[in-house]
Amino acid sequence: MNWANQVTYIRLLLIPLVMACFYSGLPNANLLTALLFTVASLSDWVDGYLARRLNQASDFGAFLDPVADKLLVTIVLIMLVSVYSSLLLATVVIVTRELAISALREWMAVKGQSDLVSVAFSGKLKTTTQMLAIIVLLLAAPNYPDWIWQLGFVLIHLAAILSVYSMFQYFRRAWPKLRNGL
Repeated sequence: MNWANQVTYIRLLLIPLVMACFYSGLPNANLLTALLFTVASLSDWVDGYLARRLNQASDFGAFLDPVADKLLVTIVLIMLVSVYSSLLLATVVIVTRELAISALREWMAVKGQSDLVSVAFSGKLKTTTQMLAIIVLLLAAPNYPDWIWQLGFVLIHLAAILSVYSMFQYFRRAWPKLRNGL
């Protein structure tokens, strides 16, 4: 097992820790939860960097990395919706986009056209905005200023809008091949 894949495994192992901390009721659990989520989020960049830098890119890593990302984001968004029901629409949009793009990428891989749906700038912008939004929302607590939650609320809705935009970008690039495959 290479270093890049080990970092991805660490991200997967952080998910139950984020969950346990979020629901723990410990003093300052919001700070610890946000910190754990931040470490998990940054590990996505680290595993990609290591894979490129150490020439450790692998088919298994290419499969596992997006799975770990989607699990982390989806689980944490569901946790947040359990506390803040007003995040439901943004969460549904983001999770639906993730499922649709995963399906599109799988379809394109079967057709030998993976390059048409490789990660684009709009997807990276969506991911960055989404991760920042989640960190801010995890920081929000009743004893913290209300503007923290409001900032997270605005950012997660911006991430939802970027999710839709990037999804259309991916489908637009893949449309000629999709149309022929239908």
